[in-house]
Amino acid sequence: MSVSYLITFQVRPTERERFLALLNGVLDAMRGETTFRSAAFHADPGDPCRFLLLESWADHEDVVEVQLARPYREAWHAALPELLERPRDIGVWTPLRQDVAAAGVLAG
Repeated sequence: MSVSYLITFQVRPTERERFLALLNGVLDAMRGETTFRSAAFHADPGDPCRFLLLESWADHEDVVEVQLARPYREAWHAALPELLERPRDIGVWTPLRQDVAAAGVLAG
């Protein structure tokens, strides 16, 4: 069953650039996984060190048993205690619907 993860991060101001570099590497790598569906990464307009990540995957068990142990995630996971003000908040959600704009339609 597909699953989505809603993850919020409060990053230490001095670690913002390192956080972004490490996370961008993970996001780039996971795009190639067969069970990966999508990811959307957002910044809080009122707090430059607060971020929101929405990841969607084909299977929760695969994420827990396989994806979290991928070598490209090792440096990211090891650095999190140094990067974050507090532990990340992770919500696990079951998708019911996803809408996207039609091709050629600009949001705005």
